[in-house]
Amino acid sequence: MSTDDTTDPAAGGNLIAAEYVLGVLGAEERREVERRLAQEPALATEVAFWEERLGGIADAVAPVVPPADTWSQIEASRPALMATLAGSSGQPNFVAAVTATGNSLVVVPASLLTNDPRAMELWLILPGPNQRPHSLGLIQPGQPIRLTIPPELAGQLTPDAALAVSLEPPGGSPTGQPTGPVIASGKLTSL
Repeated sequence: MSTDDTTDPAAGGNLIAAEYVLGVLGAEERREVERRLAQEPALATEVAFWEERLGGIADAVAPVVPPADTWSQIEASRPALMATLAGSSGQPNFVAAVTATGNSLVVVPASLLTNDPRAMELWLILPGPNQRPHSLGLIQPGQPIRLTIPPELAGQLTPDAALAVSLEPPGGSPTGQPTGPVIASGKLTSL
């Protein structure tokens, strides 16, 4: 996001409105602009100006027909398993999707969980008795991340497996097992 909120301070132009229209703001900044739009008519007018001004660019682009196999490629790369990780209140905190190949996991924060300085560590808990959690890595609040699933675990992912996020010391668990409180968890489900 631009630190300068104007395109021309003398003219009163609003650069953040242009960034909003272009879709270059992060999720948090976009939500802030959307909140402001309901309360600031001048910002709404500026957004409308930029939509009009930049909308013509899309009209100038000739349509392109994608290759015939595009949809099959998209479907082949779709996640096969997904989980919503919720906190104790039931509020979704993360969404996680396992790729169709089963060798990586994409984790997207659904909300900012904490300002806690501790690390957030993602754990895989396989179904069955006496299964110990397996660390998949550290995640950051507010940042999507792709994590590699170790080959010895990738073949064991099923809709009965669960994911959990715990708060750990900076750098992650010192023991290889969760040591702090679990702040979100959820079961994998088939899509």
